[in-house]
Amino acid sequence: MDKLSNMAVYVKVVEMGSFTAVANYLDSTVGNVSRSVSALEQMLDTRLLQRSTRRLSITDAGRRFYDRCTAILADLEQAEAEARSALSEPRGTLRVHCIPGLGRSLVTDAVLEYRAVFTQVSVDLMLSQRMPNLLEDQLDVSILIARALPDSNYVSQKIGVSHCVLVASPEYLAKHAPPLKPQDLSDHQCLLLGTVDYARDEWQLKSRRGDATFVPTGSHLCVNDMEAMSVAVKRGAGIGMLAGFSAIDDLRSGKLIRVLPDFHTQERNVYAVYTSRQFVDAKITEFVETLKRTVGGQLAMTAGELLAV
Repeated sequence: MDKLSNMAVYVKVVEMGSFTAVANYLDSTVGNVSRSVSALEQMLDTRLLQRSTRRLSITDAGRRFYDRCTAILADLEQAEAEARSALSEPRGTLRVHCIPGLGRSLVTDAVLEYRAVFTQVSVDLMLSQRMPNLLEDQLDVSILIARALPDSNYVSQKIGVSHCVLVASPEYLAKHAPPLKPQDLSDHQCLLLGTVDYARDEWQLKSRRGDATFVPTGSHLCVNDMEAMSVAVKRGAGIGMLAGFSAIDDLRSGKLIRVLPDFHTQERNVYAVYTSRQFVDAKITEFVETLKRTVGGQLAMTAGELLAV
């Protein structure tokens, strides 16, 4: 392998943290990956990585060399991308991850709109609650909801803002007096939502009159998916928390009724996350712009309707 190839392998090892993961990613062998790193260390006459049976750790010299390598390789990719027009003409396969609730409704519509315009791009949409490793899972974009993103080497753009609201079916509220204040929730069957960004053991509620925290007690049903929550609530199982974008159509039609309409959860941001540092393929930039226009627009409209109380 030449020097640039070894540098590219080394960058992947630092980012993935494993010779085996890089070998699988490159369809190579652990021996080839190890030899690439060793060749760089011999050329530089310095240790870049500390190896043990359990983990790899980067040395100070290795970190400085990694920073230089990423800049050099990014410049090289930029030149190659410009030569083949990848930065200006969306084409190829776009691999997208999204959390299920958002993906089943708004993001699927955004993908269809995107495909109608950029017909030379194939889109693979994967729905999962788990935040993926974009490099290891070979994904281009991840769309998720969070109050704040953890520190990482990824690049993110804010698409919009989401809120959850408390809802129940008309049948349930016909049998149980609607709560007038958060403390009254203790007299009701509360359906709990447990996801990456929503704790199942408490509801943190906000209103113009102040904030409130409700801690459910007693036996309960807990789900980790908005669709399952919607089914349970509409069947009269109790009061549950649904994202505004998931509940809005049923609220408009009367299939669901807002409970404690002055309150909603703390806002969560919707992010598009991707791995590129210095440049991004046109297929990604155009998709992110589509998300901002369609998903962001729908979220803003829903929030305006729900929070106008």
